Amino acid sequence: MEPRILGLHHVTAIAGNAQRNFDFYTKILGLRFLKKTVNFDDPGTYHFYFGDETGSAGTILTFFPWEHITPGRRGIGQATEVGYSVPAGSFEFWIKRFEEHGVTYNKPSEKFGEQYLTFLDPDGLKLELIVSKTADPRTPWTTPEVGADVATKGFHTVTLTLANIKATAEILTDVFGYTLQEQHVNRYRYVTDTVQGAAYIDLVEVPGEARSVTAGGSVHHIAFRVKDDAAELFIRQKLIEKGLQPTPQIDRDYFHSVYFREPGGVLFEIATENPGFTVDEPLAELGTALKLPKQHEHRRKQLEASLPPIHL
Repeated sequence: MEPRILGLHHVTAIAGNAQRNFDFYTKILGLRFLKKTVNFDDPGTYHFYFGDETGSAGTILTFFPWEHITPGRRGIGQATEVGYSVPAGSFEFWIKRFEEHGVTYNKPSEKFGEQYLTFLDPDGLKLELIVSKTADPRTPWTTPEVGADVATKGFHTVTLTLANIKATAEILTDVFGYTLQEQHVNRYRYVTDTVQGAAYIDLVEVPGEARSVTAGGSVHHIAFRVKDDAAELFIRQKLIEKGLQPTPQIDRDYFHSVYFREPGGVLFEIATENPGFTVDEPLAELGTALKLPKQHEHRRKQLEASLPPIHL
């Protein structure tokens, strides 16, 4: 069989204050802090990773926290909503928790027969908690305050807002192997049958919408999962045959990446499962030490002195 896309791998977004970002995702949402490293291209900025116990593909939310970043604006050419799968009956817990911590949220609503709860992180990133109508067998990371009966299990959906969905949909169907599952007005849901979680992409078509501004509270890019290097290079060749211009394969230490901008303007990444987050620290110690890409290791003392301290 030909290699296939295995749903979402990770989502990378932009934050402001690093400590505030860390506190929100670990203490309020209850995600595991997987990795404290730096931006490959801007090593004076952290790169944080949050997810489940092991950093399973489809659970990984990452951030570049730029201290003085201006707020972004949602609009066309952008991933505008990141949805997490949660157990049925958990909304009461989350609403109470959001109210206790001053988190902005909307009352629960429904789309495609699934209940969802929208909320914003401290930088304005739009997130959703979604009760999937199909079984989600993934085991969540839990904390003393966020138990398994309410905890997020990983991604459910990422929504892209586009002026016209046609060319983007063709990438999803012709290259990535997704199929159109449902449509409601101007929202189109695409699904892959290769995984049980992190399987959905929603395309929202709004021709008159203003273009997005990618800054604080914005998604920087979304990454799709492949099994290994061979599968990634196979998909890369299919993208070239589609007339796109993917990058060469790039070693990101915890996975190998190929990037391209899809026709609607959203930055896509293909990311491998290998080698994973335990390549440079044991599972029990994930996220406890500053890990630097090899090319920046010689600057460790300088970077440790300049990066803001994070209280774990």
